[in-house]
Amino acid sequence: MPSFFNKLFRSVAERGRMLLSPRLRAVVARRGRVAKLAELCHALLAERGEPASAALAMEALAVYSALDEAGRAEFFELLDRDFSPRPEVVTQAIDAYRASPGPETLVTLAQAVEAPRQELFRRLNMAPGGTAALVEMRGIVLHQLPHRPQLWSVEADLAHLLRSWFNRGFITLQRIDWRTPAHILEKLIRYEAVHAINGWEDLRRRLAGDRRCFAFFHPALPDEPLIFVEVALVRGLSAAVQPLLDPANEVGDPHRADTAIFYSISDCQPGLHGISFGNFLIKQVAAELQEELGKLKTFATLSPVPGFRTWLEANAPRFAAVGGGSALASWVEKTKGQTGRRAVAPGEELRELLLQLCAHYLTRERRDDGRPLNAVARFHFRNGARLERINWAADGSPRGLAQSAGIMLNYLYEIDEVERNHEAYVNEGKITVSRRVESLARTLRWPEGRAATQAQSA
Repeated sequence: MPSFFNKLFRSVAERGRMLLSPRLRAVVARRGRVAKLAELCHALLAERGEPASAALAMEALAVYSALDEAGRAEFFELLDRDFSPRPEVVTQAIDAYRASPGPETLVTLAQAVEAPRQELFRRLNMAPGGTAALVEMRGIVLHQLPHRPQLWSVEADLAHLLRSWFNRGFITLQRIDWRTPAHILEKLIRYEAVHAINGWEDLRRRLAGDRRCFAFFHPALPDEPLIFVEVALVRGLSAAVQPLLDPANEVGDPHRADTAIFYSISDCQPGLHGISFGNFLIKQVAAELQEELGKLKTFATLSPVPGFRTWLEANAPRFAAVGGGSALASWVEKTKGQTGRRAVAPGEELRELLLQLCAHYLTRERRDDGRPLNAVARFHFRNGARLERINWAADGSPRGLAQSAGIMLNYLYEIDEVERNHEAYVNEGKITVSRRVESLARTLRWPEGRAATQAQSA
């Protein structure tokens, strides 16, 4: 008889579920999947056997991958709420260490403050595709963080583990050329973040004999580049990017080149944001190129100045105190918000003032921590580069005009000076610039404002 009533109640419940609206049915299904995922995660942490742990990890990731955006948001909140350190355990461990400082109580304290979700992430990583899933998970958390600041601890734990798993010892450098498998070449087209690759013919030219492309890979993500760099082998410093990008340009002889221009560096995995590979990439690629092509003497970038145009707009009211500032303020106002084919390049009459302002922006404008305001500048100064030259009308593309007013920069990597420049920046906050750039910054009569740190010129 009990089985009859069980079947009856189950039938009634199923009929009731069908009467729910599609939206409510989706909510019930989502909560069911999140609840199941929570059970699997708790079971995974409790399991001691490796085969069973691997099976649970696979099932947990399968359930997670089936969640929609709202379901994943619920799961992340669950990670924060149910898999954080227990305050009473942390307090006890702190008291024990204070009462008897030593290796044993220190280990106990370290174990107490580590969130259980860290061990959960380690165990999820046991499943096939686990690393890729966790990288994607952190990317989603980072995207949600501005609206869900309570997830910062979840993000911090994922970042901590990924920094360990993606350290330099596990990463390999591979050259990308036309013989590279097509599925990886397709990802280069998709991931290019600086200068869009317009189809296969464009990519073929960027992989021609006078070009090089290198990428970092990780054993757990063999078909996913982490970051890649595109290099042009030329004679002398390049002052404009369009000639380098033109697919119709004749292919040069790489053995006659004396300069390697790093004209595009693209991060590929949003979930690895903040885990820096670029400093290793540039130095290792320079070493590889020097070994392959003995005539190469100069290694430099052709870099955009993202944020410069935004800074110009924010500071336009102050231009009145600068010679020629009224004309510049007028151009900034007229071209504000212009994109695509409507973007208008600054006229030649604004050249000198814009170059001076760009030099000031890069060398004098600082964040609260004393580091340069511009993110690309921070990246290259930290790597030990010298800001060598500011190039006028270097990128006439709509994007180049919108973010940099068409200006691009050459950061010079002098192999013998890189370490010294790096140490000066990291330890003292000093940046290294050429005399030409420093002269531009000094020439500008900028209104008195926040004190700025002067660059060291070379």
